[in-house]
Parts: sequence; structure tokens; C-alpha cells
Amino acid sequence: MLNNAAKYTEPGGHIWLTCTQEGEEAVIHIRDTGIGIPPEMLLRIFDLFTQASQSLDRSQGDLGIGLTLVQSLVQMHGGSVSAFSEGLGRGSEFVVRLPVLAETGHRTLNSGSVDLKPEVLDITYRVLVVDDNMDAATTLSELIKLWGHEVYTTYDGPSAIEAAPTYLPDIILLDIGLPGMDGYEVAQRLRQEPRLSKTLLIALTGYGQEKDQQYSQEVGSINTLPNL
Repeated sequence: MLNNAAKYTEPGGHIWLTCTQEGEEAVIHIRDTGIGIPPEMLLRIFDLFTQASQSLDRSQGDLGIGLTLVQSLVQMHGGSVSAFSEGLGRGSEFVVRLPVLAETGHRTLNSGSVDLKPEVLDITYRVLVVDDNMDAATTLSELIKLWGHEVYTTYDGPSAIEAAPTYLPDIILLDIGLPGMDGYEVAQRLRQEPRLSKTLLIALTGYGQEKDQQYSQEVGSINTLPNL
């Protein structure tokens, strides 16, 4: 959202970021003096692939998924996000509301509680991460390492096919949308390797359509472990 505010505000404009607590919520306001949002766009600004036509010259290749992702992430954390604007040329404001956590690091849930710190597992897995988005692959790999597992990272299908029989991962996190050789073909090739017969394949995709779920299970299916 800060990226959008900067992108759609003219040089010399202003952006305000504030955070306050209202009751049991943290409320984050991002307000700018940028190009604004037409009234008809406000109702669907968080829909996938929505982008105001007036901003296309500034899109810089934007696919229109950023605000959809923002909304999904905020909702996953039990919060909400809203957009406000008085119209074109009059700036915009986005408001994020998130639950405030207790200082103890626990959040009360009904009569029980949830410990926010991940449990330390006794089992260490060997994980192969395959994703052409280097930032995403690096972030995911570092997170898995924090959980105490071993990680090897590749950024395309051929490299994954070459590395897997030697590295012998327990789990492969495989991006479907790889360039050249997509994740489906990589999965089929990996399933032909006897040494990977018990490896769990987990498909990664930014869209997750029903057909993607079905086909990923078909090409990566095995008898000893479930596929996700």
C-alpha cells in the first residue's frame, strides 16, 4: 500500500502513515495526495486484476493483484482493510484494522490460548524450494531454516531436476508457473526418479484455481504420502 501511495502520487505530493490503537484493534492509516480513486472503483478496488484505467500509464507492469493480496493477508490475521477517496485528483486513504496481541505473546481464544511462537520440532526435513521469483524463494527458504530444517534452493525446472536426485529432499516446494519448463512437467520428471518415490511434492501458485489443484495432484500423485 505504501508502494501504491508513492507510485500514484505526483512529485511534491504528500503521504501520511499513522498507527493508533482503538480498543482491541491497531488501526493503520495510509493517506496520500495522489491521483485518487473514482467512486465506481471503490466497491471493487480489492478485486483481482482491478486497476483504474486512469492509472495504466503508471502501472509499470502491475498485474492488479497487489490490493487483493493485501486484503487476503489482512483477513488471514483476523483484520480488515478499507479504501476511501473523494474522487480523481483528490488523493486516497487506506485503513487497515488488526487485532492487538497481548504483551505476553498469547492471544486469548474462547477459554484457551494460542502460543504465537512456533513449536520446535524433533524431526528435521530436507526441503527443496523451486521458484523463479528469487525474492520469494529466498524468503521461504529462510523461514524454513528458522523452523530448523535443511533447505536447498533452485530457480528453474532443469536445475531442480538435476539437484533433487543428489540432494534427496523429503519435501519439494514447487512453483507451478516456472518459465520454460513449468511445475507440472518438473513434477512428472521428478516422479520418474526412483530415489524420489517417497518425496512429498507441494505445489505453489499465486492463483490456486481449482484446475491447478486437480492437475497438480494428478501429475505429482504417489501412494505413500498425500499431495498438497
